[in-house]
Amino acid sequence: MTERQIEQVRRFNRIVTQHVGALEDSYLRRGRPLGQARLLHEIGPEGIEVRALRDRLKLDSGYVSRLLRALETQGLVEVRSGKGDGRVRKAFLTPKGRSERATYDTLSDELAASFLAPLDPAQRDRLVAAMAEVECLLRAGEVELRFEAADSAAAQSCLERYFGELAQRFELGFDPARSNSASVAEMTPPAGFFIVAWLDGEPVGCGALKLADAITGEIKRMWTSPSARGLGIARKVLRALEDKARETGLARLHLETNRTLSEAQALYRREGYAEVAAFNSEPYAHHWFEKRL
Repeated sequence: MTERQIEQVRRFNRIVTQHVGALEDSYLRRGRPLGQARLLHEIGPEGIEVRALRDRLKLDSGYVSRLLRALETQGLVEVRSGKGDGRVRKAFLTPKGRSERATYDTLSDELAASFLAPLDPAQRDRLVAAMAEVECLLRAGEVELRFEAADSAAAQSCLERYFGELAQRFELGFDPARSNSASVAEMTPPAGFFIVAWLDGEPVGCGALKLADAITGEIKRMWTSPSARGLGIARKVLRALEDKARETGLARLHLETNRTLSEAQALYRREGYAEVAAFNSEPYAHHWFEKRL
């Protein structure tokens, strides 16, 4: 990155904080700072676990606790211990809190409209498109990759959703039992590795590396949640698995994919994988790829 890029980011931050009123003690003239107002929004009508709230906003537990206590004092929020596990706490909006959240929604719409009102239609389209691009890029930067146990709750959740999507998209459905093996043991070191992509405290993607022999690895179980597509998660996961393959001493990687998954084929080609003759009997595959490391 360059000094010019850093300075542009700082200028952008200054103008945005000024426009949204982030520096005001009374955000949107409701008598409380932005931090408290944001918590009302994130808690939402269904409530949320305090731990998930911390993860989503990337705030330390002490600060979140202070914000919640302030909202409890105002009669807007109630924090309850979970049934059967007192360590799990969940925050809920009170009736007064739901009403206040609705007021914030109305005022936030008015604030957003004030950004657009001075502009002509073409400028409004440019601003909204630029905001969408900034949002996408910032969220892409928030994605965290972790190598995890293939039988962890997060890994199994990703795999279950992955298999469900394949069953819907493939012409003849998908049965993991018929597919070539990629068992938990085969995705556990030293036989293999499993990676989970996290965003806003939730698992939103995965991928696996299976060691076929001393020089060959297989890329398996590549999946990204529909809610997180367009953020480059699959590319990040693939590159992380390639780095792990190099660390392990592998010289080449194999993967196969179904003809329905055109986006996966495009990704592999962009990342330097060459289509080759079939090297296994995967019943759901129509394209086989190889990459020399």
